[in-house]
Amino acid sequence: MDTLKTILPNVRKPARYSGGEYAAVIKNKADVLLSIAFCFPDTYEIGMSHLGLKLLYGLWNAEDWIRCERVFTPWPDMEAEMRRTGLPLYALESKDFVRDFDIIAFTLQYELCYSNVLNMLDLAGIPLYCKDREGLHNLVVAGGPCTYNPEPLVDFIDVFIIGEGEEVNLELYRLYVEARDNGWSKRDFLRKAADIPGVYVPLFYNVTYCEDSRIAAITPLDGVTPVVTKRIVRDFDKSYFPDYFVVPSTEVVHDRVMVEVMRGCIRGCRFCQAGYTWRPVRERKPETIIRQAKTLAIQTGYEEISLTSLSTSDHTGIREICDALSEFCKERKISLALPSQRADSFTPELFEQLRQVRQTGLTFAPEAGTQRLRDVINKNILEDDIMHACEIAFTGGAGSVKLYFMAGLPTETDDDLAGIPDLSKKIGWIWRRCTPNRARGVKISVSVAGFVPKPHTPFQWAAQDTPAEFRRKYMLLREQMKIKNVTYNWHEPDVSFLEGVFARGDRRLGASLVSAWRKGCKFDAWNEYFRINLWREAFAETGIDPTWYANRERTRDEVLPWEHLSCGVTKAYLWREYEQAKAGVTTPDCRTQCTGCGAVSLLMGGACHA
Repeated sequence: MDTLKTILPNVRKPARYSGGEYAAVIKNKADVLLSIAFCFPDTYEIGMSHLGLKLLYGLWNAEDWIRCERVFTPWPDMEAEMRRTGLPLYALESKDFVRDFDIIAFTLQYELCYSNVLNMLDLAGIPLYCKDREGLHNLVVAGGPCTYNPEPLVDFIDVFIIGEGEEVNLELYRLYVEARDNGWSKRDFLRKAADIPGVYVPLFYNVTYCEDSRIAAITPLDGVTPVVTKRIVRDFDKSYFPDYFVVPSTEVVHDRVMVEVMRGCIRGCRFCQAGYTWRPVRERKPETIIRQAKTLAIQTGYEEISLTSLSTSDHTGIREICDALSEFCKERKISLALPSQRADSFTPELFEQLRQVRQTGLTFAPEAGTQRLRDVINKNILEDDIMHACEIAFTGGAGSVKLYFMAGLPTETDDDLAGIPDLSKKIGWIWRRCTPNRARGVKISVSVAGFVPKPHTPFQWAAQDTPAEFRRKYMLLREQMKIKNVTYNWHEPDVSFLEGVFARGDRRLGASLVSAWRKGCKFDAWNEYFRINLWREAFAETGIDPTWYANRERTRDEVLPWEHLSCGVTKAYLWREYEQAKAGVTTPDCRTQCTGCGAVSLLMGGACHA
C-alpha cells in the first residue's frame, strides 16, 4: 500500500485510515472460508462508537472460518486523494481491497447514510445495481434499523437481515459457503436464503401500483413467505457479547465501554421506532452485566462504563448492577453512565452512584412541552417527575441539564410549543431553589428536532410537517427561548424532511437516490455537506414528488411499502395506538399490564421480561 503511505500526510485525521489499533483482529485470508468487509457508511468516529459493529465484529471473528474486517466512509478529503491516485476502497485490518471480499455487509443505522452506501460501492469498484453483479462474489448484505423499511435500497442490496443479527447472519453465511463451493447460481442461492427466517430477498417480491401512485399489492414470487418476520435472540442473557473491543487510535464520539443490559422497552412511546421493533423485552442477568463490564474495562483501559439500552433505568436489577459497579469504578477512577435515564425512575441514590468519579449533569427527553402532548405521544411522565429529577440533580451539585424535544408531533399546537420555554423556566427556578452553590451558575440546554414518522410505529400513518412549518415553529420558539442560562438549538428542517421521505419511501426512490449521488450528495447527515437543492433536482428529474412521501397522512387501508415485513407488533395494535393518540388517551407500560402488542409470540413460549 505504497499509495496509501503517500496520501495519508495530505488528509485530516489520518488515523481514521491507517488501522493497527489495539485488539484489531488480523487473519490470513488463506486460512478462512469466508471474508466479510463490514461497512459502516459514515466516518470512523461514528462507526467506532456503535455497539452493534463491535458486537458483530467480535462474533464473526470468533468463528475460525470467517475473516471480518472494518470499512468506513472516507471523509471527502481522503476520497479526493483516493480517486486522484486510483486507490480503491480498502479494509482497515489487512488493507485488502473491498472488492476482493466475498461479502460486503452494510449496517444501516439512519436513512441519511444511503448516499454513502452508493459512494462506498463506487469507491470499491463494485457495480451499484444488484442486476449488474453476477455470481456470488461481492454479495451485498445489509442489516440495522433501516431494514424495517429497506425498499428505497432494493436496487442495490441483494439480501436484507430483518431484526437481530447474531444468529441469522451465521446461518446465511454458512449457506453462502455451501452455495459457492457447490457452484450454485446467484438466483438459486438467493431463493434458498429467502427460506431462512429473518432474511428478506427483494428479488422475490413484486410491487404493483395504483393510478394515484399508492401501492396496489406486494406479491411474493417463487413460493417465498408472504411476510418476513424479524429474528430475535430469545435467550438474551446467553447471547454472544465480546470480551474485547478494538480500541481506537484516535478520538471517537463515544469513547467508552458499552454494555448492553436489555433489549426492548416497556414504555410504548408512540413516536419511537426502536421501542416497537426491539420488542419483546429481554434482560441480561445482573451478574452477567457486571462481569462483562469489568472484563471490558480492564481489557480496554477506558475511563467510562456505559450501561446501554432503550431505557436502562427500567432494568429490574439496575440497583444491584450499579451497587456492584460503583465500587469497582470508584477504585479505578472510572465513571459509570446511564445514557437512557427516565425522569420517573431517577433517584438520589442512583444520581450519587453516577457522580462518584466525575461531576455529572442531567439529560432527559420530555419530547413535548405540555402534559396534553406528552399524553398524545404516550411518554407517560408528568411534569412533576421532571421537576423532581432536576431537584435531585441540582441538590446533589449538578450544574447542567440537557433537555430534548420534538416539534411537529401529531395534534401539536402553538400552545404545546410554548410549553417548552415554560418548562425551561421552571427548571431554572428549581436550580435557584436547590443548588448548594449559586455562584457556579447553571447551563440549561434545550434541543428541538423535527418529528419524523417512522415505519412500525403508531405514527407511521401521520403526516410530517413541511420544512416551512418546521421553520415557523423553530423561529417562534427562538423568540420565546430568550431566557437566562438557557441555550436553544434546533434541527435543520430540510434534513428532517429528507429523512421523512426515505423513512416511508418505496422502491421507486432508488432512481432519485442514484441521481442525487451522481450530483455530489453524500454525508447528508452532516450539515456542511447536506444540499437539499441537489436532492430536489434529483427528485424532479426522476419524476418523484417527495412531499407525497413525507407530508401526506395515510389511511388505514393503504398498503404500506413495508407491509410484507413484520417486527412482531401487529398492525391492528399500532392502529389502535394511533387512535388512542388522537384521543389523548395513554397506554400503560408493559409492566403495569400486557398491552397485547403481539411481540411475545416471537419468544415461542419463552419469558417476556416486561
